[in-house]
Amino acid sequence: MTQQQINIPRLVIGAPHGRSGKTTVTLALVSGLLGRGVDVQPFKKGPDFIDPGWLSRLTGKPCRNLDSFMMSRADIRQSFARSARHSGIAVVEGAMGLFDGLDLEGSGSTAEIAKIIKAPVILVVDTTRMTRSVAAMVNGYRHFDPDLEVAGVILNKVARSRHENMLRAAVEKYCGLPVLGVLPKGNEFNIPDRHLGLIPAAEDSELASMVDHAGRLAGKYLDLDGLLAIAAQAPSLDDVDGSPGPLLTSLDMGGLRPLRRRAGVGLALDRVFTFYYPENLEALTAAGAELAPFDTLRDTKLPEVDALYIGGGFPEVFAGQLEANESLREHIRQMIESGLPVYAECGGLMYLGRQVAWRDQAHRMVGALPFDVEMLDKPQGHGYVALQVEGDNPFFAGGAEIRCHEFHHSRVINLDPGARFAFRVKRGKGIDGRQDGLVYRNVVAGYSHIHALAAPDWAENLVRRAEVFRHGSG
Repeated sequence: MTQQQINIPRLVIGAPHGRSGKTTVTLALVSGLLGRGVDVQPFKKGPDFIDPGWLSRLTGKPCRNLDSFMMSRADIRQSFARSARHSGIAVVEGAMGLFDGLDLEGSGSTAEIAKIIKAPVILVVDTTRMTRSVAAMVNGYRHFDPDLEVAGVILNKVARSRHENMLRAAVEKYCGLPVLGVLPKGNEFNIPDRHLGLIPAAEDSELASMVDHAGRLAGKYLDLDGLLAIAAQAPSLDDVDGSPGPLLTSLDMGGLRPLRRRAGVGLALDRVFTFYYPENLEALTAAGAELAPFDTLRDTKLPEVDALYIGGGFPEVFAGQLEANESLREHIRQMIESGLPVYAECGGLMYLGRQVAWRDQAHRMVGALPFDVEMLDKPQGHGYVALQVEGDNPFFAGGAEIRCHEFHHSRVINLDPGARFAFRVKRGKGIDGRQDGLVYRNVVAGYSHIHALAAPDWAENLVRRAEVFRHGSG
């Protein structure tokens, strides 16, 4: 590997606490920069699919996740550099409070990610019912960690001009930091959400226009010149690999072509199933998979492929339409019975079961796996997961440990008592609090979302199993 020194203008958008407006500000900033013709590569701190979906939609390129629970520090720097190296600026949306992490030392926090990629932080402050106290808050965050650079402040939910003047004066006098934006209080920046956060970008064109409108409005309230100047001062990254390999560069699978095709892998990619990490698709391509997207709502049969990858999403929202596509459901079931290798996560797990029940209605799904699913109001699994591979399965080596995550409001019920599992859950919930990764024939389906950088053998094993199936011995 060739180590290179790479200069990437970059910013991390952080906040004192969740619901401060990081997503609104990030969308606004990205929209404003794009309006100036700046090429923006978006990132999201931590495990998330929905906020990255909106950032991907805005920029036309896949938003990347940076997560120190699932990824090593070297992997984070490499992932960041390989996808942002040719962009005009990289913008990282933080999560939770700036220093909130897994432990007292802040492991896994937005601050930790900012330090790993050597990026200045812009602090977004919800100024509701606050004036001079904003300076005390900002100074606390600025000086809490001397290794972190808090380079500027954006004030959110500002009531009126007098309020703005007091806030600006307090920050500039007592903190010595620039105020780089002021977003007024009001409904024009509110974007509807669902139980996992914002509604996914692929679902609703009306919501997409609302996001675009909010971005255009908010862009007027940000000091784009000041933000670009701070981003340009970020130091070079000098310990990253200069050979990127397959790179997903656009939302239409641009850049993903295997050097040597070993197998075709069908990818459920539509309004229902949208939760895929770009690195997972890149890993499959690097292993020799030619990805073939299909639509679970419209296609009446699968493309000619040797394996399937069905990611997460919201099958409960589209359950009636999924049920109505009986032809595709039956084709998938028949192919699974014939030995087709399938890897499914969360929404994919739900789709492969017998039925999904939600809001007093039940809809039939593929019916290949022996269980039903019911939706509940409260999360049934939420957060990081640690898995130990214990059961025989087609895609993961015995004894391996996998760090991943889950977030679901559904649970598996009426599970066949003879069901087999691939994983023992050491941290998290999984399917039943003890196990995850239901195994049936050449299928592994679970609630946990893996990241290829935390499961480096997964893609190769899936493609190898697909080759076996293609040659008639699956």
